[in-house]
Amino acid sequence: MLHELLDEIRTVVLGSRGVLDVVVPPILFLILLVGPGFSYAVVGALTLSLAIVVWRLARRGPIRAALGGVAGVLLATGLARIAESQAGFFLPGMISGFVTVVVAISSNLLGRPLVAWTSHVARRWPRSWYWHPRVRPAYSEVTWLWAAYFSLRLALQVALYLGESVESLAVVGLVMGWPATLVLLVVSYLYGTWRLRRLGGPSVDEFRRQADPPWESQQRGF
Repeated sequence: MLHELLDEIRTVVLGSRGVLDVVVPPILFLILLVGPGFSYAVVGALTLSLAIVVWRLARRGPIRAALGGVAGVLLATGLARIAESQAGFFLPGMISGFVTVVVAISSNLLGRPLVAWTSHVARRWPRSWYWHPRVRPAYSEVTWLWAAYFSLRLALQVALYLGESVESLAVVGLVMGWPATLVLLVVSYLYGTWRLRRLGGPSVDEFRRQADPPWESQQRGF
């Protein structure tokens, strides 16, 4: 099971090219913010982002995500200056969290759960498989879980932002950032695969073959 989970994390997270280019600089920023301070954090994150761009260019690799990391640091720093508060640096992340909550709830209400779309992008399984009546409920339920998690994180961030608790915002960013997100992905996978088996719908392979029931259901992957 552990090997399966690690393989799934590699597929969904590390399998997306350039994701680390965007994720690593903000993590460094949060670490430096808790330590040396805001100015060091901005310089450190921006330097790392530019170094990643240079490294990608040297290896003739894709630089779109790396440039996105640079733009993200500059945007957040600019908002902090405009707001005349270091807490403004966290505004892009809070806006992103708000959009995630809105999209998650809206997608479920429309019968096209967000988690199904993220799975489709990562795995390229047939999109119509996700909308099968004995498959979709699993993705809807996990999408509600995501909506609850991101709503909780957003509420905490907004409260700290209004109180201009910059260091607390950094701690929340570190703890409820990628560490908590990885836990969310693991829980989503464990519950999702269990729920698919309980629903008894077709596996992806059975759906592609248009196999008749009873189905074996999806045993691995979510």
